[in-house]
Amino acid sequence: MSGVSVLPVSDRRQPYGPTGRSRWLDVDWRAHQRWVMVAGEPVNVIELGEGPAIVFVHGLSGSWSNWLEQMPVFGESHRVIAMDLPGFGCSPMPREPITISGYARTLDGLLETLGVSAATLVGNSMGGFVSAELAIAYPQRVERLVVVSPAGVSTYRHRDVERIEPYLRRVAPILATYTGWTAARSDWVARRPGLRNLTLGLVARHPSRLPAPLASELMRGAGKPGFMQALRANIDYPLRERLPEIACPTLIVWGEDDKVIPVSDASVFEELIPNSHKVIFKDTGHMTMVERPGQFNELLADFVAEQP
Repeated sequence: MSGVSVLPVSDRRQPYGPTGRSRWLDVDWRAHQRWVMVAGEPVNVIELGEGPAIVFVHGLSGSWSNWLEQMPVFGESHRVIAMDLPGFGCSPMPREPITISGYARTLDGLLETLGVSAATLVGNSMGGFVSAELAIAYPQRVERLVVVSPAGVSTYRHRDVERIEPYLRRVAPILATYTGWTAARSDWVARRPGLRNLTLGLVARHPSRLPAPLASELMRGAGKPGFMQALRANIDYPLRERLPEIACPTLIVWGEDDKVIPVSDASVFEELIPNSHKVIFKDTGHMTMVERPGQFNELLADFVAEQP
């Protein structure tokens, strides 16, 4: 599997954001939530459906709800699992410092506890980085890999991030207060397109065009204690030289207008991962699965259904 697909999304031809009433609005998510102990620490897990397993992994400042537009859709034919990584969402901070390899061990332990021998892993941003690490360190766990604007290449020892990190540490309490305030009032903020643009403008191409309920859920994951440690983990852990070790079929998805991680990284991932294929969405930012859920879900369904 090789080559590149570019999806020429335009306002007239393809929708931005969900269309119609999203299925996740009619799901009683409390019925699908449970705590799973992994290495003696609780992890918040959402699970529904039966069949081959698909595991969704969120990114920095995210939570399991980043995959709301995917879980009910694939839950009709698959066992879908999403979790809050330790230090994010409802999962508490881990005892040990946050690292990419540590998150991969947590994923491996979670799948072991859940009785999942192997799964399709789908990760966004830092979650893509962690999913790639799982495919390298625990290859038996990953049948197929989907990375959506993954960190790990240009983010490694990124000069801009390293330069502002001391500043971020100084203002971290202020940032936590602000993001916590936003998360606590996410419904109110999401109903105001201007504030929605301000809050989600870094990760989405057109935040004001996302439905307010979905935008609210995206904001709710902000202001969590794992941010600074996870940020450092993203820039400290080398991945590029190990990408050729990924042996499973891999789908690389990127938004052409990603402001967080440059779309040029997609070519690096495709060049270094042997059995890989990249798809670039035009007029799309850092969270393709949220911004173009219909097209993303079709792409994921086709990839999962491919014969080995």
